[in-house]
Amino acid sequence: MPEADQFVSASWTISVPLSIFAVLVSIVYLRGWLHLRSTVVDEVPAWRAISFLAGVFLIWVAVGSPVAHLDEASLTAHMVQHLLLMTFAPPLILAGAPVMAMLPGLPRSMAQFVVAPIFRWPVAQWVGRVLSRPAVCWFAATATLVGWHIPAAFDLSRQSMAWHIIEHSSFLAAGLLFWWPVIQPWPSVPTWPRWSILLYLFSATLPCDILSAYLTFCDKVVYTAYLSGPRLFGLSALEDQECAGALMWTCVTIVYLLPAAQITIRLLAPNSRRGEFEELGLGRSSSSSHGTHL
Repeated sequence: MPEADQFVSASWTISVPLSIFAVLVSIVYLRGWLHLRSTVVDEVPAWRAISFLAGVFLIWVAVGSPVAHLDEASLTAHMVQHLLLMTFAPPLILAGAPVMAMLPGLPRSMAQFVVAPIFRWPVAQWVGRVLSRPAVCWFAATATLVGWHIPAAFDLSRQSMAWHIIEHSSFLAAGLLFWWPVIQPWPSVPTWPRWSILLYLFSATLPCDILSAYLTFCDKVVYTAYLSGPRLFGLSALEDQECAGALMWTCVTIVYLLPAAQITIRLLAPNSRRGEFEELGLGRSSSSSHGTHL
């Protein structure tokens, strides 16, 4: 059996703990969503539940499925993980109104005595306000993207399981932060003009473009560990790197363009109500009916 086939066969396993965790999160969300549907039908429509569950599934694919093991032999597989965790799953999760739907899904005692005090804690509220600022979200995503693709940091994550977990966790956290100002899920309260999100999205493509262009056109293998690994998909190490760079370039450009186009259309609409809470969030009715406290 060729080396690449042996590697794929040996890697075809599923992470049981992560699979159980994904199922539990989905159950809590669906429990809360069903509760909201039974009380206020229009608060979290079905498409939001589908979006959230799709986001959870993509996270599982990235870190809990057999795909998660292929990044050891292929930079393209690593890039797929990176894109799933930072670019695709976070907007789907946030579009599902996770806070609003999951709170009623938690056990009542946990919601009242654990979650509610945290939400009311002034320090937690201050941290939330700071972390939701677009500049902070942009910097966190950019630093995470660039930092983990520095060869020394990249090699560290390959050599240590602990650092590998930290890398994946930081990708997901940075992705959620980045998409928060764009999606604006409850209980976010935007304090910046909506048109500024267009600049936010455009400027975020620049570090991605630079990194992906470098990987695609530099004509040398940047991460030398892949030189000695099995050849997946019939690609050499350099071809695999070029494919990874092109994949990131294409996906990021398209995914960032979609919300930018939607925001532009709404801002240019004759009946546009700029400053209202807001296009991709839950709307003014949601924020006013629920408030920002438990």
